[in-house]
Amino acid sequence: MDNRVAERPSYILFITDQQRVDHLGCYGHPVLQTPNIDEMAGQGVSYDRFYVASPVCMPNRASLMTCRMPSSHGVRTLGIPLDFNNVTFVEMLRAAGYDTAMIGKSHLQNLTDWPTQFEPRKYREGYQAPPDELAQAIRSDRDNADYQTERQKFWMQDNPATPTPYYGFDHVDLVLRHGTTNGGDYEIWLTKVAPEVLPLRGRDCQLPHDYVCPQAIRTPVPEKYYSTTYIAERACAWLEGRKGNPRPFFLMVSWPDPHHPFNPPGRYWDMYRPEDMGVPPAFLANDWNPPEYVKIAERDRARDKTLGQRSGFTVAVSRQEALEARALTCGMITMIDDAIGRVRTAAHAAGVAANTVQIFTSDHGDHLGDHRLLFKGAEQYDTLTHVPFIWADPNGRQGERCAALAQTIDIGTTILEHAKIEAPDGMHGQALSVAGGAERVAALIQYDTQRTQEAFGPEPRAHTIIHDRWRLTLYRGICQNELFDLEDDPDEMKNLWESAAHADVRNSLVEMLAELEIAAIDRVPFPTAQG
Repeated sequence: MDNRVAERPSYILFITDQQRVDHLGCYGHPVLQTPNIDEMAGQGVSYDRFYVASPVCMPNRASLMTCRMPSSHGVRTLGIPLDFNNVTFVEMLRAAGYDTAMIGKSHLQNLTDWPTQFEPRKYREGYQAPPDELAQAIRSDRDNADYQTERQKFWMQDNPATPTPYYGFDHVDLVLRHGTTNGGDYEIWLTKVAPEVLPLRGRDCQLPHDYVCPQAIRTPVPEKYYSTTYIAERACAWLEGRKGNPRPFFLMVSWPDPHHPFNPPGRYWDMYRPEDMGVPPAFLANDWNPPEYVKIAERDRARDKTLGQRSGFTVAVSRQEALEARALTCGMITMIDDAIGRVRTAAHAAGVAANTVQIFTSDHGDHLGDHRLLFKGAEQYDTLTHVPFIWADPNGRQGERCAALAQTIDIGTTILEHAKIEAPDGMHGQALSVAGGAERVAALIQYDTQRTQEAFGPEPRAHTIIHDRWRLTLYRGICQNELFDLEDDPDEMKNLWESAAHADVRNSLVEMLAELEIAAIDRVPFPTAQG
């Protein structure tokens, strides 16, 4: 092996699902205990203004892997698998001689067989309708056999296994879905080691409790058989197997929690009390005039109290429900923190910690009661778009906070720059200062969804820019655009879009947003001739 390869640093990327920026001890949460992640922050650089490329799982995870915006890699919304024609930064590491592994949640392909939610197109009478193979302006085969790996049907075959390399990963232990009904390699493992636990995993089997929060489920599944524990054990085993191996590696450890349902197992269920959680400002502000989408959510919830039990989309909640969701989320996060501590210990035991950069982030946030909402949707509040990011390099800066803007698409390019590997043409990410790069001036966020919504219209889209102290969002459809001063109004309670005093700010941000959108337009593939 080339000595230059052996001398390159290794990387462990810890990623959670649906964890907003303020839900870590090192990011200022007054109650939540996360000593292992806090220790990581003390050994590295914590970014205070780190944003997603899209505030929903599949698009942002695809942006993480490709270092490109959703409008370019094609995973604009849930339901679109990441095309294998996209080059991932993990493939670049692998091509440079790195061992690569992914343990946990991937969600680069569809998890369900549920039908799409697009409004069916109605063809005009007297006009020839296109045949199915010509009904869309771009031919696509992303529903063929190559894109079924994360669906349950794939794992119901005899001896199923993830085909590798999987988007650049040579070793894969998949955990599908959320809650206690996880599938993939985890379910196969559970079937072997504790088949008696399988019938305990559903909502109908939960233990008694008095929580009223949507999707609060007190699972009887023991901690040692919960997916968070499985992921930690598999990551520890993989690291243990590296003893004496001189090759550098990239390991992604990806937890499905603290995404709903809120079901921390065992002692983590009542580790935190709802009454100790901070009350969201929207429940305290008597003069707040909610936007139309909040009013509609509250009206719909008043009509149907079961909303939120069946859906993962935004739902209105009461103050008590919000506090319960926060307490249970904290329990899930502390369990992840304990798991991260185990993996960090395993890295030391394997003798690789001294040359391994450890990174922590999440794929998006959750309202958790802010603006009287729960879960996530087309709303562009900081609670959904703003996530933690920690870069702990044993040979780099220690115990620092960074106020510069950065976002998910920068993670892969920063790793490549730090590893002295040239990024391919067409990636949108910027290398951060921890790898000697320059910080970005603004963050661009793109949101798209299939689902028609009363407040946003059919197939709503929202594009957002974060710049300096401002957040500006343009909504496609009927929703009012938004401008918030994140410095004077960090809770985003006063929309300044129609403020005459802020017209110049609004216009300059719209112009900057247009420039960012132009920069995100693909320049690849390159021309094959002058023409």
